[in-house]
Amino acid sequence: MDRRGPPDNGGRVGTAALPPHLLRLFAPRPPLPYAKPLDRDPGQKDEPRMTPVSQYLDMCKGHDTDYVPTLSMAERKKQKLQERKEKSEKALKEGLEAWDPNKDEHVVGDPYKTLHVSRLSYEVTEKELRREFSMYGPIENIRLVKDVEGKPRGYAFIEYEREKDMKAAYKDADGIKILGRRIVVDVERGRTVKGWKPKRLGGGLGGTRIGAPHENQTSSGRDNGSRHDRDRSRGGPSGGDRYGGSSGGRYGGSGDRDRGMSRRYEGGGGYGDRSRGGYSDRSYERDSKRRKSRSRSRSPGGPSRGYGGRRDSRD
Repeated sequence: MDRRGPPDNGGRVGTAALPPHLLRLFAPRPPLPYAKPLDRDPGQKDEPRMTPVSQYLDMCKGHDTDYVPTLSMAERKKQKLQERKEKSEKALKEGLEAWDPNKDEHVVGDPYKTLHVSRLSYEVTEKELRREFSMYGPIENIRLVKDVEGKPRGYAFIEYEREKDMKAAYKDADGIKILGRRIVVDVERGRTVKGWKPKRLGGGLGGTRIGAPHENQTSSGRDNGSRHDRDRSRGGPSGGDRYGGSSGGRYGGSGDRDRGMSRRYEGGGGYGDRSRGGYSDRSYERDSKRRKSRSRSRSPGGPSRGYGGRRDSRD
Protein backbone atom coordinates (compact mmCIF):
# COMPACT_ATOMS: atom_id res chain seq x y z
CA MET A 1 0.00 0.00 0.00
CA ASP A 2 1.44 3.27 -1.09
CA ARG A 3 1.23 5.59 1.86
CA ARG A 4 2.11 8.94 0.44
CA GLY A 5 1.62 12.17 2.29
CA PRO A 6 0.70 15.61 0.97
CA PRO A 7 3.06 17.16 -1.61
CA ASP A 8 6.07 18.90 -0.12
CA ASN A 9 5.51 22.69 -0.43
CA GLY A 10 8.46 23.89 1.63
CA GLY A 11 6.54 23.60 4.88
CA ARG A 12 3.91 26.13 3.69
CA VAL A 13 0.23 25.49 3.28
CA GLY A 14 -1.46 26.94 0.16
CA THR A 15 -4.36 29.32 0.54
CA ALA A 16 -6.57 27.11 -1.59
CA ALA A 17 -6.74 24.66 1.27
CA LEU A 18 -7.93 27.27 3.75
CA PRO A 19 -11.54 27.61 4.80
CA PRO A 20 -13.56 30.56 3.53
CA HIS A 21 -13.43 32.55 6.77
CA LEU A 22 -9.62 32.50 6.59
CA LEU A 23 -9.45 33.22 2.87
CA ARG A 24 -11.14 36.56 3.53
CA LEU A 25 -8.12 37.64 5.50
CA PHE A 26 -5.92 37.30 2.39
CA ALA A 27 -8.20 39.17 0.05
CA PRO A 28 -6.45 42.07 -1.84
CA ARG A 29 -7.30 45.68 -1.13
CA PRO A 30 -9.44 47.61 -3.55
CA PRO A 31 -7.59 49.77 -6.11
CA LEU A 32 -6.91 53.42 -5.29
CA PRO A 33 -9.48 55.87 -6.56
CA TYR A 34 -8.48 58.03 -9.50
CA ALA A 35 -7.51 61.60 -8.64
CA LYS A 36 -7.22 64.35 -11.17
CA PRO A 37 -3.67 65.79 -11.32
CA LEU A 38 -3.24 69.27 -9.87
CA ASP A 39 -0.52 70.34 -12.31
CA ARG A 40 0.70 69.56 -15.76
CA ASP A 41 3.90 68.00 -16.88
CA PRO A 42 6.87 70.36 -17.21
CA GLY A 43 6.89 69.86 -20.95
CA GLN A 44 3.26 70.95 -21.24
CA LYS A 45 3.48 74.05 -19.05
CA ASP A 46 3.83 77.59 -20.41
CA GLU A 47 6.87 79.00 -18.60
CA PRO A 48 7.28 82.77 -18.24
CA ARG A 49 9.72 84.25 -20.67
CA MET A 50 12.73 86.08 -19.19
CA THR A 51 13.60 89.32 -20.89
CA PRO A 52 16.96 91.12 -20.48
CA VAL A 53 17.29 94.15 -18.23
CA SER A 54 20.41 95.69 -19.73
CA GLN A 55 18.35 98.50 -21.20
CA TYR A 56 17.50 99.69 -17.69
CA LEU A 57 21.07 99.81 -16.27
CA ASP A 58 21.55 103.44 -17.31
CA MET A 59 18.68 104.43 -15.02
CA CYS A 60 20.58 103.07 -11.96
CA LYS A 61 23.70 105.15 -12.51
CA GLY A 62 24.08 108.03 -10.06
CA HIS A 63 21.19 106.85 -7.93
CA ASP A 64 22.95 107.34 -4.54
CA THR A 65 26.34 109.05 -4.56
CA ASP A 66 26.76 108.67 -0.75
CA TYR A 67 26.31 104.92 -0.71
CA VAL A 68 29.02 103.01 1.16
CA PRO A 69 29.30 99.26 0.55
CA THR A 70 28.62 97.19 3.66
CA LEU A 71 31.44 94.94 4.88
CA SER A 72 30.79 91.28 5.42
CA MET A 73 31.13 89.65 8.83
CA ALA A 74 34.54 88.17 7.96
CA GLU A 75 35.79 91.54 6.70
CA ARG A 76 34.57 93.34 9.83
CA LYS A 77 36.30 90.78 12.04
CA LYS A 78 39.53 91.15 10.10
CA GLN A 79 39.29 94.93 10.30
CA LYS A 80 38.81 94.87 14.08
CA LEU A 81 41.80 92.57 14.54
CA GLN A 82 43.96 94.86 12.44
CA GLU A 83 42.87 97.95 14.41
CA ARG A 84 43.55 96.17 17.70
CA LYS A 85 46.99 95.09 16.48
CA GLU A 86 47.91 98.61 15.39
CA LYS A 87 46.71 100.02 18.70
CA SER A 88 48.80 97.55 20.73
CA GLU A 89 51.89 98.16 18.58
CA LYS A 90 51.52 101.92 19.06
CA ALA A 91 51.16 101.54 22.83
CA LEU A 92 54.17 99.20 22.90
CA LYS A 93 56.29 101.66 20.95
CA GLU A 94 55.32 104.56 23.22
CA GLY A 95 56.02 102.45 26.31
CA LEU A 96 59.49 101.51 25.08
CA GLU A 97 60.33 105.15 24.40
CA ALA A 98 59.20 106.21 27.87
CA TRP A 99 60.72 103.29 29.81
CA ASP A 100 64.20 103.95 31.19
CA PRO A 101 65.01 102.39 34.60
CA ASN A 102 68.23 104.40 34.89
CA LYS A 103 66.24 107.65 34.92
CA ASP A 104 63.46 106.48 37.24
CA GLU A 105 63.53 108.51 40.44
CA HIS A 106 62.01 105.63 42.40
CA VAL A 107 64.80 103.20 41.42
CA VAL A 108 67.69 103.62 43.85
CA GLY A 109 70.51 101.50 45.22
CA ASP A 110 73.06 99.12 43.78
CA PRO A 111 71.46 96.87 41.11
CA TYR A 112 74.05 94.14 41.79
CA LYS A 113 72.82 93.86 45.36
CA THR A 114 69.12 94.03 44.51
CA LEU A 115 66.80 91.01 44.36
CA HIS A 116 63.61 91.02 42.32
CA VAL A 117 60.68 89.20 43.98
CA SER A 118 57.55 88.52 41.90
CA ARG A 119 54.18 86.70 42.17
CA LEU A 120 53.60 88.26 45.55
CA SER A 121 50.23 88.40 47.21
CA TYR A 122 48.59 91.81 47.05
CA GLU A 123 48.20 91.68 50.81
CA VAL A 124 51.91 91.28 51.60
CA THR A 125 53.64 94.19 53.35
CA GLU A 126 57.23 95.42 53.54
CA LYS A 127 57.40 94.26 57.14
CA GLU A 128 56.55 90.68 56.13
CA LEU A 129 59.09 90.76 53.30
CA ARG A 130 61.78 91.99 55.65
CA ARG A 131 60.97 89.20 58.09
CA GLU A 132 61.18 86.53 55.35
CA PHE A 133 64.34 87.75 53.60
CA SER A 134 66.37 89.14 56.47
CA MET A 135 67.59 85.61 57.30
CA TYR A 136 69.96 85.81 54.33
CA GLY A 137 71.65 89.01 55.51
CA PRO A 138 71.06 92.66 56.48
CA ILE A 139 68.69 94.48 54.15
CA GLU A 140 69.38 98.01 52.99
CA ASN A 141 66.06 98.86 51.37
CA ILE A 142 62.76 97.24 50.33
CA ARG A 143 60.60 98.74 47.61
CA LEU A 144 57.10 97.28 47.17
CA VAL A 145 55.99 98.51 43.74
CA LYS A 146 52.55 100.15 43.54
CA ASP A 147 50.56 101.80 40.78
CA VAL A 148 49.42 105.42 40.58
CA GLU A 149 46.39 104.61 42.74
CA GLY A 150 48.51 103.10 45.50
CA LYS A 151 47.57 99.49 44.80
CA PRO A 152 50.37 96.87 44.86
CA ARG A 153 51.52 95.38 41.57
CA GLY A 154 52.58 92.02 43.00
CA TYR A 155 56.36 92.39 42.92
CA ALA A 156 59.10 94.08 44.94
CA PHE A 157 62.81 94.91 44.96
CA ILE A 158 64.98 94.02 47.96
CA GLU A 159 68.43 95.59 48.25
CA TYR A 160 70.95 93.89 50.53
CA GLU A 161 73.97 95.47 52.12
CA ARG A 162 76.24 92.75 50.73
CA GLU A 163 76.14 91.11 47.32
CA LYS A 164 76.78 87.63 48.69
CA ASP A 165 73.59 87.88 50.75
CA MET A 166 71.65 88.63 47.60
CA LYS A 167 73.21 85.58 45.93
CA ALA A 168 72.20 83.38 48.84
CA ALA A 169 68.61 84.64 48.64
CA TYR A 170 68.65 84.14 44.88
CA LYS A 171 69.62 80.50 45.28
CA ASP A 172 67.38 79.58 48.20
CA ALA A 173 64.25 81.76 48.21
CA ASP A 174 62.96 80.80 44.77
CA GLY A 175 59.69 78.89 45.13
CA ILE A 176 58.95 79.54 48.81
CA LYS A 177 55.43 80.41 49.90
CA ILE A 178 54.49 83.77 51.39
CA LEU A 179 50.86 84.23 52.42
CA GLY A 180 49.87 81.12 50.48
CA ARG A 181 51.50 82.11 47.17
CA ARG A 182 54.66 80.57 45.76
CA ILE A 183 57.03 83.37 44.76
CA VAL A 184 59.76 83.70 42.14
CA VAL A 185 63.04 85.53 42.77
CA ASP A 186 65.52 86.81 40.23
CA VAL A 187 68.28 89.38 39.92
CA GLU A 188 67.45 92.93 38.85
CA ARG A 189 67.87 93.01 35.09
CA GLY A 190 66.57 96.44 34.17
CA ARG A 191 69.84 98.19 35.04
CA THR A 192 72.25 95.28 34.57
CA VAL A 193 71.26 93.65 31.24
CA LYS A 194 71.78 95.70 28.10
CA GLY A 195 68.63 95.95 26.00
CA TRP A 196 66.44 94.38 28.66
CA LYS A 197 62.68 94.89 28.37
CA PRO A 198 59.99 93.99 30.90
CA LYS A 199 57.19 91.55 30.15
CA ARG A 200 54.62 94.25 29.47
CA LEU A 201 56.83 95.69 26.73
CA GLY A 202 57.50 92.44 24.91
CA GLY A 203 60.45 91.12 26.93
CA GLY A 204 60.83 89.22 30.16
CA LEU A 205 61.76 85.63 30.92
CA GLY A 206 58.53 84.21 32.31
CA GLY A 207 56.40 81.68 30.47
CA THR A 208 53.04 82.13 32.17
CA ARG A 209 51.57 84.30 29.40
CA ILE A 210 52.95 82.80 26.21
CA GLY A 211 49.66 81.98 24.52
CA ALA A 212 47.11 79.22 24.92
CA PRO A 213 46.65 77.53 28.31
CA HIS A 214 48.48 74.39 27.15
CA GLU A 215 51.48 76.53 26.10
CA ASN A 216 51.83 78.51 29.32
CA GLN A 217 54.05 77.54 32.21
CA THR A 218 52.11 76.22 35.16
CA SER A 219 54.95 75.28 37.51
CA SER A 220 56.46 77.71 39.96
CA GLY A 221 60.00 78.94 39.93
CA ARG A 222 62.31 80.40 37.31
CA ASP A 223 63.56 76.99 36.02
CA ASN A 224 60.28 76.20 34.19
CA GLY A 225 59.55 73.07 36.20
CA SER A 226 62.88 71.35 35.56
CA ARG A 227 63.88 71.40 39.18
CA HIS A 228 62.09 69.47 41.88
CA ASP A 229 59.11 71.21 43.41
CA ARG A 230 60.01 72.21 46.91
CA ASP A 231 56.79 71.77 48.78
CA ARG A 232 57.72 73.95 51.67
CA SER A 233 56.81 77.26 53.23
CA ARG A 234 57.98 79.32 56.11
CA GLY A 235 57.65 77.28 59.28
CA GLY A 236 57.60 73.94 57.39
CA PRO A 237 60.24 71.31 56.65
CA SER A 238 63.06 72.43 54.40
CA GLY A 239 63.86 69.01 53.01
CA GLY A 240 67.36 68.71 54.44
CA ASP A 241 70.05 70.15 56.64
CA ARG A 242 69.65 73.86 57.19
CA TYR A 243 73.27 74.94 56.86
CA GLY A 244 75.11 72.17 55.07
CA GLY A 245 75.28 68.58 54.00
CA SER A 246 74.44 66.86 50.76
CA SER A 247 70.65 66.81 51.24
CA GLY A 248 69.98 70.19 49.60
CA GLY A 249 69.98 72.33 52.72
CA ARG A 250 69.37 76.03 52.95
CA TYR A 251 73.00 76.96 52.46
CA GLY A 252 74.46 73.59 51.50
CA GLY A 253 74.51 74.35 47.78
CA SER A 254 74.52 70.73 46.64
CA GLY A 255 71.72 71.01 44.06
CA ASP A 256 72.02 71.70 40.36
CA ARG A 257 70.69 75.20 40.81
CA ASP A 258 73.42 76.02 43.34
CA ARG A 259 76.10 74.81 40.97
CA GLY A 260 74.61 76.97 38.21
CA MET A 261 74.52 79.94 40.57
CA SER A 262 78.16 79.43 41.48
CA ARG A 263 79.12 79.35 37.81
CA ARG A 264 77.24 82.57 37.20
CA TYR A 265 78.59 84.52 40.11
CA GLU A 266 81.96 83.06 41.04
CA GLY A 267 85.25 83.54 39.26
CA GLY A 268 86.52 84.47 35.84
CA GLY A 269 84.32 87.47 35.07
CA GLY A 270 81.25 85.31 34.57
CA TYR A 271 77.55 85.91 34.73
CA GLY A 272 77.57 88.49 37.49
CA ASP A 273 80.86 90.21 36.85
CA ARG A 274 80.48 93.99 36.88
CA SER A 275 83.59 94.49 34.73
CA ARG A 276 81.86 92.92 31.71
CA GLY A 277 78.76 95.08 31.76
CA GLY A 278 76.43 93.13 34.03
CA TYR A 279 74.34 90.05 33.38
CA SER A 280 73.76 88.32 30.08
CA ASP A 281 70.56 86.73 28.81
CA ARG A 282 72.57 84.25 26.73
CA SER A 283 74.42 83.09 29.82
CA TYR A 284 71.17 82.79 31.72
CA GLU A 285 69.58 80.62 29.01
CA ARG A 286 72.73 78.49 28.65
CA ASP A 287 72.89 77.83 32.38
CA SER A 288 69.19 77.01 32.47
CA LYS A 289 69.66 74.43 29.70
CA ARG A 290 72.59 72.92 31.56
CA ARG A 291 70.50 72.56 34.68
CA LYS A 292 67.78 70.82 32.69
CA SER A 293 70.15 68.40 30.92
CA ARG A 294 72.27 67.53 33.94
CA SER A 295 70.56 65.74 36.78
CA ARG A 296 73.76 64.69 38.52
CA SER A 297 74.06 64.48 42.27
CA ARG A 298 77.26 64.96 44.23
CA SER A 299 78.92 61.77 45.47
CA PRO A 300 78.83 61.16 49.23
CA GLY A 301 82.59 61.38 49.54
CA GLY A 302 83.04 64.42 47.32
CA PRO A 303 83.66 67.96 48.47
CA SER A 304 80.68 70.09 49.46
CA ARG A 305 80.02 73.73 48.63
CA GLY A 306 79.80 76.26 51.36
CA TYR A 307 77.63 79.34 51.86
CA GLY A 308 78.71 81.30 48.80
CA GLY A 309 79.38 78.40 46.48
CA ARG A 310 83.06 78.01 47.54
CA ARG A 311 84.60 74.57 47.93
CA ASP A 312 85.70 73.57 51.38
CA SER A 313 89.41 72.95 51.72
CA ARG A 314 90.44 69.35 52.20
CA ASP A 315 93.51 69.23 54.46
